[in-house]
Amino acid sequence: MKVLVINSGSSSLKYQLIETKTRELITKGNVEKIGGDSEYGFITKDGEKIKFSVSAKTHKDAISLVIENITDKAYGFIGSLDEISAIGHRVVHGGEKFSDSVLIGDEVIRSIEHYIELAPLHNPANLQGILACKELLPGKPQVAVFDTAFHSSIPAKSFLYAIPYEYYDKYRIRRYGFHGTSHRYVTLKTSEFLNIPLDKLNIITCHLGNGSSLCAVKEGKSVDTSMGFTPLEGVVMGTRCGVIDPAISFYIMEKDDISAQQMNNILNKKSGLLGLSGISNDLREIWQQADSGNERAKITRKVLVKSIRRYIGAYMVELGRVDAIVFTAGIGENDWDIREKCVAGLEEFGIKMDVDKNKLSRAELTDLSYKDSKVKILLVPTNEELMIALDTEAILSKN
Repeated sequence: MKVLVINSGSSSLKYQLIETKTRELITKGNVEKIGGDSEYGFITKDGEKIKFSVSAKTHKDAISLVIENITDKAYGFIGSLDEISAIGHRVVHGGEKFSDSVLIGDEVIRSIEHYIELAPLHNPANLQGILACKELLPGKPQVAVFDTAFHSSIPAKSFLYAIPYEYYDKYRIRRYGFHGTSHRYVTLKTSEFLNIPLDKLNIITCHLGNGSSLCAVKEGKSVDTSMGFTPLEGVVMGTRCGVIDPAISFYIMEKDDISAQQMNNILNKKSGLLGLSGISNDLREIWQQADSGNERAKITRKVLVKSIRRYIGAYMVELGRVDAIVFTAGIGENDWDIREKCVAGLEEFGIKMDVDKNKLSRAELTDLSYKDSKVKILLVPTNEELMIALDTEAILSKN
């Protein structure tokens, strides 16, 4: 089955065309700066990267370009749209309603629209991608794969906040968690790699990128995660602050006489690595400045590591027995120094990293621990798009 996987962002659209039977990636690409001076980039069957300027004022325009590209005979991806069996969409927020992926119909579209208030930066763009595909590819089944779904198994003791219970009753304010598709994928891969049945597997998954979250997985299910009501909570991220004293927001708003919306923008887009370092939200640039002696860059990476270790420690207590600590996503897969610092000094807990192997490992499934380590340390590349494609196939087989 060929599945077109769509990830619609606020001003970008990423896609992959995947053959689920062989798990082959046929092609992938993205349209950037939708609504402005747009750019289209994609990979040919020979692995060549091509990029050029396009006109894409809307997500519909972007998807039209994708359709035109994947059916272009010059590239030979597919002969016609008839070869595409379905479209799988990444949808960030499914609230409490969706604990699994689902075939998209009018009711699901209304629900995604309803949850815009919980994910105002993501769900609107996800919905635009769905509606554009519905118009441009009429009759093609579409499946929504929710970032929040994997975390629907989190118990009330972990998802409730200690605020008046009426706000949960009225507004469903609770921990939802995100990156669920990634956490689920690496959980499945870890189960296969360690040859431990999923219902026996206890791991801590560390999805570390520009957006980051950790997840405590007990017996194959999410029981706690660092992101909360929104993706703002948790560890320090590229431009998001992570956990802070809530009173800080009120203090700054009063001192600088700014609105709630302005404060929200500061915490989401001007904080984290960018705000703390004053350099960039790109950790590679911060590394360069730190190595050149920049003190703010040095303390920024220390704060980042500290925030990750805090959750690793908490989840070790939560799980009791831990089979593995798993690193994934952009930073987790490629930054050996962050991985090493996150587990440094934990030998007394049976966590022993082979630092030499760690330095040489990048973006490939690898056991980074010594043989006598009681807790394995793994690098497991994530593949959210493949997970979405496989979920899409599974949903269609049921309907």
